[in-house]
Amino acid sequence: MTVRKCIPWPDKRLRTAAEDVDELTDADRQVWEDLIDTMEAMPGVGMGANQIGVLRRLVVVDASEERGKVVRMANPEILHASIQLREHDEASPNLPGVSAVIERPRAVTVRYMNEDGIYTRKDFVGLWATSVQHQIDHINGKMYFDHLSRTKRDMLIKRARKRT
Repeated sequence: MTVRKCIPWPDKRLRTAAEDVDELTDADRQVWEDLIDTMEAMPGVGMGANQIGVLRRLVVVDASEERGKVVRMANPEILHASIQLREHDEASPNLPGVSAVIERPRAVTVRYMNEDGIYTRKDFVGLWATSVQHQIDHINGKMYFDHLSRTKRDMLIKRARKRT
């Protein structure tokens, strides 16, 4: 088990779009395992490689009640998003101690390379969909609070800085 340190905001790697994965390597598979271990230690429902300082388009998501249903994704992209939105209180270990209610599509269809190196599609709904979108934001160099107004975002970051 390797729990990795989450890099602190405002590290520039959190604002850098990750590189595509052309072919899965053993190093990529190890990053997935480290992401899972780190996610479980928080506990959380997903992680993107940028969060631990790895600029590869790798994410993991497990929003299951019982845990152990991790979906490993390389190069995930949203093909379709529902019109119906869902609110969820989102946070990040990269900016601990604060959270914000973010509105995102309730369901998404995602295309990604699976752990066998094969591209597949999967539908995600509810918390799964929220987490997948949150992780894709991470590997695109975006944070959840980028979905807030400038005023709310500035207040959230100021509140987080006071906590450190």
